[in-house]
Amino acid sequence: MDSIDLLVLGGGESGTGAALLAHALGWKVAVSDGGSIQQLHKKELQDRGIAYEENGHNWTKNYSGLTVKSPGIPSASSVVTELKEAGAELISEIEWASRHTRGDIVAITGSNGKTTTTSMTHAIFRCAGMDVCMAGNIGNSMARELAETDSAHWVLEVSSFQLDDICSFRPRVAAILNITADHLDRYGHSLQAYADAKMRIAMNQEDDDLLILPDFDPVVNEALKRTPLRSHIVRFSDDPLQGPASEGAGLNEDQHIRIQLQNREPMELFDLSLPGRHNMYNSMASAIAARYLEVREESIRNALSNFERLPHRLESILSINGVEYINDSKATNVNSTQFALESMSRQTIWIAGGVDKGNDYQELVPIAKEKVKALVCLGKDNDRLIASFKDSIDLIAETDSMQAAVHTAFSIAKKGEAVLLSPACASFDLFESFEDRGQQFVNFVRQL
Repeated sequence: MDSIDLLVLGGGESGTGAALLAHALGWKVAVSDGGSIQQLHKKELQDRGIAYEENGHNWTKNYSGLTVKSPGIPSASSVVTELKEAGAELISEIEWASRHTRGDIVAITGSNGKTTTTSMTHAIFRCAGMDVCMAGNIGNSMARELAETDSAHWVLEVSSFQLDDICSFRPRVAAILNITADHLDRYGHSLQAYADAKMRIAMNQEDDDLLILPDFDPVVNEALKRTPLRSHIVRFSDDPLQGPASEGAGLNEDQHIRIQLQNREPMELFDLSLPGRHNMYNSMASAIAARYLEVREESIRNALSNFERLPHRLESILSINGVEYINDSKATNVNSTQFALESMSRQTIWIAGGVDKGNDYQELVPIAKEKVKALVCLGKDNDRLIASFKDSIDLIAETDSMQAAVHTAFSIAKKGEAVLLSPACASFDLFESFEDRGQQFVNFVRQL
């Protein structure tokens, strides 16, 4: 093909967004996808005259220019190896987009809670009347949004896959909420490698940039020892802050959240809209970010007291015959499911399973013994799930469709109990996405 300024690997949301930004900047761009490209994205590319190929990477042969790699493509794949050997510079879509914005970036990552915290932070900024756009691993890609207009502030949810290929990406505020075993299949089954990928969010920060960390996460603390950083670090926990000179977020004697930063008046948070320890941590992180950027206390309090629970995150659907049905399809790893089970106040019929990403289910055994009446396995391969819980849960059933899982749970549940979809696994064996999985759950529950 003719000479191009930019090659994009992958024609999904991230890749298409990268191509749209390149086109808006006047660059000559082409998209190469090893599989098929959705019709919606094809039309977007066609409407702008952007060349694309699908079901193979013919255009990558001997290409040595700038390349944006979609996060779903592993760094060890043959096409990536081929491009690197030819001398191509490979970057991620958030790296590409961040090179073309003048706005401040707030970037949030973590194994769990990043979608909620990103949404909370965005809600605070909007409540304060700020010019802000939310993007990244939530909603539209940053590049797609930037192709339309730049914003003074960007609130980004970022994954380890996106961080793998950054070079100069520098958020004004970064947050790592937690690190637990997730996506280990992508990182050679090494929790250390996965943690190091998460820490890349702060690798280009300077001493006037903020890094928000949990005070209690052993994996984060160990990764921090291995990672030389220049960031100004502020931590959150549910312990009291030690003295008036302390920085961070903790609890006061009334069990209210106290936020204390240098050169800012201390503030307290109460009347949070979302219950649960994990949502307290999410609120702390978003409030620290907002206070650091000088958002007024009133805006922070108003946003967090009126924040609505996101779909597919411990979403109560309805009650049938005294049984509550709860959609937590976003729980794609063990730690997230642990939060969900901890929040259950009733005996629970638990629907779980899917694509195992190297999970250690033993962490869930104690709470399953206490709270789970029955386990309904939902996946093409349920062997590891069954082996992990056969000695701690009396009743285990196997299903291979959401309809069967819902009907099985319905037949088991009694008045006063709950049915919880909290899979602890990825969705791609039976569903298009965790959203598809959750929506199918909702639909079949409503048909009962």
